[in-house]
Amino acid sequence: MDFTLTPEQILFGEVVAQVLDDHCNGAALRRLMASGQARDPSRWGALSDTGAAGVLVAEDLGGLGLAEIDFLGVAQACGHAGLPEPLVEHAGLATPLLARAGGPADLLDQALSGQASLAIGHPINPFVADADTAAALLLEHEGEVHLVRADQAQLIRQDSVDPFRRLFRVGWTPSADTRLLVAAEGASAWDQALDRGALFAAAQMLGLAQKCVDLSVAYAKERQQFGKPIGTNQAIKHLLANVQVRIEFARPVLQAAAAHAGRGDLHAKARISHAKLAADAACDLAARTAVQIHGAMGFSWEVDVHFFLKRGLALSHAWGGPDFHRARVTRRMLSAPLGPDQTFAQGAAHG
Repeated sequence: MDFTLTPEQILFGEVVAQVLDDHCNGAALRRLMASGQARDPSRWGALSDTGAAGVLVAEDLGGLGLAEIDFLGVAQACGHAGLPEPLVEHAGLATPLLARAGGPADLLDQALSGQASLAIGHPINPFVADADTAAALLLEHEGEVHLVRADQAQLIRQDSVDPFRRLFRVGWTPSADTRLLVAAEGASAWDQALDRGALFAAAQMLGLAQKCVDLSVAYAKERQQFGKPIGTNQAIKHLLANVQVRIEFARPVLQAAAAHAGRGDLHAKARISHAKLAADAACDLAARTAVQIHGAMGFSWEVDVHFFLKRGLALSHAWGGPDFHRARVTRRMLSAPLGPDQTFAQGAAHG
């Protein structure tokens, strides 16, 4: 199986990354935190102009009609920047779910253009992220998909380790008026949303891991001890090399999972869970190493490392924690043949 990203897929991710380089650096994150606002309107507008919200929406509904692997670079760029705004959940999960469920055309058009954002409440997550800035919420009730407008929901703010992750408990009343899909159809839609949520959380964590390396390399070049940069020390080089190796081993796992994510079978789910576990391990090692390399400064509020450490901790348990995903990998291993000719990448071909 060839899961190498195409030049077009790489370019799309680079376009979003460039927008974030211009609008989402450490200073911008600190300004947003000081303001107490949920998002930066100019940054959200610039991201909306990239067309990312339409990647997973069918062309006849106004989207680009692409697949999960085409959105992978977008999610990684958002992780690398520590983006506060919910682009990944809005564009990668909620908007495609609204389109699949046949939601109101006017709301879908607004979601695709960025005029309105959507939030998604999946039963695997105890709280709904960014519900306070959403025009509408997609919520689950007994397997059904419901669309709840913002003025129909009661929001109770919940604390998060990540200062930019706005979590809410949602009070609402399901009814025939809010229902988009009945349970028989909704179960499949929620299942797909879970796989996409886990996949794109893994992509964000891989981006976070790389950002921790980038921050550490920059600091190791500037910080001097005994008249020379600390980056010249073998110990620092080995720490960073270990992290980069972990990232590079996780990258093909993530890309392989994205390539066949749309199949939705046992093998595809195991690959997605494998990707989230691998990205989580890389992100955890990268963040801890970044703190260590920064020394005492790594524990302070003044440097940016803590933004990425906290985001990684939050994403580790979003869309299924490590135990959940280990169980999915175990299920694949115990219920289907194993061996050199029965790999995860080829599993679907062997039933």
